Amino acid sequence: MVSVTSVNSLQASIAQAERLVQQDQSRVNQDASRLEQSQQLLVKDKQDLAQTQAQSRQAQQPVPAAAPLIRLDKAIENPPLSQQKLPAELTLAKPQINARGETLGRLINITA
Repeated sequence: MVSVTSVNSLQASIAQAERLVQQDQSRVNQDASRLEQSQQLLVKDKQDLAQTQAQSRQAQQPVPAAAPLIRLDKAIENPPLSQQKLPAELTLAKPQINARGETLGRLINITA
């Protein structure tokens, strides 16, 4: 025959086992959540690493040779004064004509 104390003892043991199972299930859920976060962080870190490696490879590539320096003081030819003459068509003074057809610059009409 089963005694009351043994039944109470069994019920207490079952209740304690159920509490332990619930606690363990809670820990499993927390661990699963942390694992998911860690996996997401790992994916992000892998992407960052790939980007950093690509930048590093690009930085290690040889720099193209710079264009030769241009000296502006030598870029414009400066002939001696004896060769610095304006063409004949620029040296002859051409009369300027106003809107009335009068030549400007020769005589000044001071009558008002």
